[in-house]
Amino acid sequence: MGDQQDPSSGDPHAVVVDIPSSSEVLERDLAAWRQHHGGGSQSSTLAIGKVYDLTRNVDEHEYDPHYVSIGPYHRNRNPNIVRKNDKLASLDSILSRASPGTTVQTYLAELAPIEDRARSFYAHMFTNMSSMEFLHMLLLDACYVIDWFGDLNTDNSSPPANGSAQSSQAPAAGDGSPVANGHGQEGQQERSTAWAAPGGGNKLEIAWMVRDVLYLAENQIPFFVIDKIHSLTFSGSRAPVVKAMAGHISGVLEKQQYFTGAVEDDARPPGNLLHLLHMHFSKPAATASPSSRTGEPVGRCRTAMEYHINGVNFKSRLVGGIEGTRSILEVTLDRASGTLVVPRLNIDGNTWRILRNLMALEQQNPAVGSHVTAYCIFVSHLACTATDVEFLSKRGVIDHSLGNHGEAAACFSDLCKGIQFDADDPGSNYLRGTCQELAELYRSRRRRWVALLLHKYSANPWLVFGLMAAALGLVCAIVQAIYSVLSYNQGKSK
Repeated sequence: MGDQQDPSSGDPHAVVVDIPSSSEVLERDLAAWRQHHGGGSQSSTLAIGKVYDLTRNVDEHEYDPHYVSIGPYHRNRNPNIVRKNDKLASLDSILSRASPGTTVQTYLAELAPIEDRARSFYAHMFTNMSSMEFLHMLLLDACYVIDWFGDLNTDNSSPPANGSAQSSQAPAAGDGSPVANGHGQEGQQERSTAWAAPGGGNKLEIAWMVRDVLYLAENQIPFFVIDKIHSLTFSGSRAPVVKAMAGHISGVLEKQQYFTGAVEDDARPPGNLLHLLHMHFSKPAATASPSSRTGEPVGRCRTAMEYHINGVNFKSRLVGGIEGTRSILEVTLDRASGTLVVPRLNIDGNTWRILRNLMALEQQNPAVGSHVTAYCIFVSHLACTATDVEFLSKRGVIDHSLGNHGEAAACFSDLCKGIQFDADDPGSNYLRGTCQELAELYRSRRRRWVALLLHKYSANPWLVFGLMAAALGLVCAIVQAIYSVLSYNQGKSK
């Protein structure tokens, strides 16, 4: 019963609110919210939510899937990316490997009791999705992910001897994307889930699939659902599926030279595949010594050229190798020489997508940390103009194949728009000490004058030669004056 006018009040605009009906509606909404959020506490749940509009509006294509939808957010946006036939083919592949007697009903019966828990991972309640629709989505999407990343054709019954999460099969695509064998349109062609050498399948489609499944914050399902389906299929006869998937992610990141080695063991299971990727970028240990001005706010970092003109040197360092770093986050500053060492950032078609979605994950889940956000804000300040990008490219800090340096600079400038970040919080900004030390070097007058002289005279060899000649002439004049004085004094003493 809706609101009605009150004829007894004498006021034609007066209305009577049906309090019982109104409270009943609100109580139903509150009960649904409590059920969705597990009694109001989501402290241990990693949220899968929509990217905030202020961030999405910069470039929404970096957050939307274009090949396959995983999870509920995009399944109705474009029917072409649901790829139901592909997912049914994956379900059939999973069933063919399960123990005898395992059926679709077996899986659904195991998923039904955890439906509420799975829904609680999403920031939205999706009340328009029935339980049947939601469970079908979870099963098909989980099977699709396992079929591609679960190493179904590899005997991984025991984990690697060194305890790492590396897979026995590494990506080997020439374009930096993993390639699988025989993948056909909509699952019509038999395919293998093993990662293989180039030429084994449609590399463009597989690159799209990897991008949509691994990199997008909104295009995810809870990882415990994937683990549940995998465990039901193999009944504990294989290593946890997280090891195979972590191995594939490590291979992708190593190919792009963003990370090397194995993901550190963590007692907490990943919330989803993007979270598993984020776990590779562990927070680096603080490398900067305490600044003498620790109480001062960090503020905005200077650009690379501003630091360079004021005497700060820049040096690149590769990710991997004997003398390389473990990840692109490991920025260090040698205070004695005034040298900022930055791991080389190779920019390709997925760089901005990976960084932006990792920041979106951190924005929605503060418990995972904000070290990727801190890194992105730092490099976006360093390389926000074409001149800065050109300088950093010459120093080997940035390697890009974009049309020009201005295009790369525009991407850096837009990278962190809409991001909320407290640069003065040492718990959030692992580069806070580095930024403070850079500020001290920037303010050093002695270093500024030395750098000014070097920049002014080192660019022209004739000026350097003239300066050396002038200095030599001055020294000769001083020596001659000393000898003249000495000769005069000796003659006078006689």
